[in-house]
Amino acid sequence: MAKAGVLVIHNLYLQPGGEDAVVSAETELLRRNGHRVLLYTRHNCEIAQFGPARQMLLALTASWDHESYSELRRLIRQERPAVAHCHNLLPLLSPAVYYACAAEGVPVVQTVHNYRLVCPGGNLFRDASLCSECNDHGLSRSVMHGCYRHSRSQTGAVAFMLGAHRAIGTWGEKVQTYIAPSEFCRSALTNSGLPADKIVVKPHFVSDRPRRKDGLGSHAIFVGRLSEEKGIFELLQLWRGLTSIPLLVVGSGRLEEAARRLGSDLQANQITFAGQLSSAATFERLRDARFLIAPSRCYETFGMAVLEAAICGVPAIVPQVGALAELVSHRRTGYVVDMNDKEKLSSTIIHAWSHPLEAREMGRAARAQCLERYSSEANYKKLIAIYDVAIKATRRASHSAPIPTLPPIIAPTRALTTSAFDSVTAGLNS
Repeated sequence: MAKAGVLVIHNLYLQPGGEDAVVSAETELLRRNGHRVLLYTRHNCEIAQFGPARQMLLALTASWDHESYSELRRLIRQERPAVAHCHNLLPLLSPAVYYACAAEGVPVVQTVHNYRLVCPGGNLFRDASLCSECNDHGLSRSVMHGCYRHSRSQTGAVAFMLGAHRAIGTWGEKVQTYIAPSEFCRSALTNSGLPADKIVVKPHFVSDRPRRKDGLGSHAIFVGRLSEEKGIFELLQLWRGLTSIPLLVVGSGRLEEAARRLGSDLQANQITFAGQLSSAATFERLRDARFLIAPSRCYETFGMAVLEAAICGVPAIVPQVGALAELVSHRRTGYVVDMNDKEKLSSTIIHAWSHPLEAREMGRAARAQCLERYSSEANYKKLIAIYDVAIKATRRASHSAPIPTLPPIIAPTRALTTSAFDSVTAGLNS
């Protein structure tokens, strides 16, 4: 019996991160299990090649990109996949891809990698604090604060996209199933108004199985993006009082230069910056670590670094808020602490460092838990079950559903896009 063909839809980021890695691992998992996988991707590097007129139109095409809509309909007619699995759609793909799939009778499964559906900034974090203003008071708050890329105009485009598609029912009607990687993420989505019966929890998985670490570990390690919400500045400040514990920082990001400068200003010789490393090199550094520290200050949807540490036999210190606490059993596979309690956090780090045998046993328990709950085999079974439900639901609905039509947003958006393009081009040529 032929296995379902899967159309994977994803807008790649300029700086590869966790989302891109998850998409790649899941695609490989499907192919390894005999599925025909079609990739429809756009890459943010394309934007640098756009002329001034095209770049200005991104504010409109983020809500409806007719090029993606048309290309996907042609691709689906030609290849006939059984299901479409969407990931990131911003800014080049847009929710138009949902309507292309609906028009061709293909069910849509959407993995939620961040909180963009309820927060234009994507992380429910602003001005060094957790934030729920958009959920409580409306999307206009994000525009006022410039939450997306620190730009009010770009935030306005994202807020318009979210609000327009919320108004016409896209999020509730055009996606058969949302995949939340954690219970915390599912709760946040349901609290924002997404239909609870359409959201299932399927954690991410570790595709590699590196050998377990052999020794006790020679350093503490941070692995992640160097950005404000990840808590890198607070971690470096804290480490000023932990002069006997070596810290290795793996990753890059917008604040890398500032983080390196802060480490130098603190004269913290025990802090080493490794920069962005390959997956293999990161696993090698993890196997040499005594414990991982993930001091995130935002509501994470998941925590791949925690899983990658666990599979290496390395316990983690994680915050009480967000999804990271779901990945760690306190004092069995790591430590769950209040990151705002600096004294408690410091004492936990000192304890983990000064009790290497205890840390090693926690790491072994973390690896066993990871293999049991977050293996590729278990993940594949959950993913296929999700696809099967979405496919069957679409088949039942297709017998009575009317022919899909374009949403009300398409006519004004196409008209505005054409008009704006002509006006900008005329201005540039005058």
